[in-house]
Amino acid sequence: MRSAESIQTMEGSVMSEKLVAFYSRADENYVSGMIKTLNVGNTKVAAEMIAKITGADLFEVEQAHPYAKGYNECIAQAQDDQRRNARPALKSYPETIAPYTTIYLGYPNYWGTMPMAMFTFLEHFDFSGKIIKPFCTHEGSGMGGSIADIQRLCPGATVEKGLAIRGGGVASAQDDIAKWV
Repeated sequence: MRSAESIQTMEGSVMSEKLVAFYSRADENYVSGMIKTLNVGNTKVAAEMIAKITGADLFEVEQAHPYAKGYNECIAQAQDDQRRNARPALKSYPETIAPYTTIYLGYPNYWGTMPMAMFTFLEHFDFSGKIIKPFCTHEGSGMGGSIADIQRLCPGATVEKGLAIRGGGVASAQDDIAKWV
C-alpha cells in the first residue's frame, strides 16, 4: 500500500486517475456472530481487491489516536464519537485529490453510517466533479444511511450505487467486487 507521501511520483503527478481511500479496523471485530481477532481489517481486504482490479492508488484513512484494540472498548469509543458528532484527527491526508476522477470510498458500517474518521476525511477536500463509489463491510446492516451522508458531505460529487460486503465473507467477495467495479 502506498502512503499519502508516496502517492505522488517524483515529477509530482499522480500515478492513477483512481483512488481507493478507506478506513479499516484490525484487532477484535464482530465477524459472523462472534468476536474474532483480525490481523487485517475486512475493509482493507476489500480495498486491496479493488485496487488490484482497477489499478487505483490506495490510501488508508487512519485516526491520529486509534480506537482501542478490544472490541467492546472500541465500540464504546466509536459510539461516543458518533453521539458527539466528533471529527477525529487523522494521521495524514493525500497531498491532493485533484487529479483523481474516481474515488472508491471504503469503510465499515458503524451504527448505520461511516466511522466518524471518514467524515473528517470527506470534509477535508472538495469532491466537486468527482465520482465517488462507496463500499462498506458490515455484519448485517448493509450500507445504512452512509450514501446520504456522503451526498450531504460532498454535494458537488456524483455518488454512485454502493457495494455492501458482509465482513465475514470478504475473502470470497472478489467476483461481486469485480462486477461492481
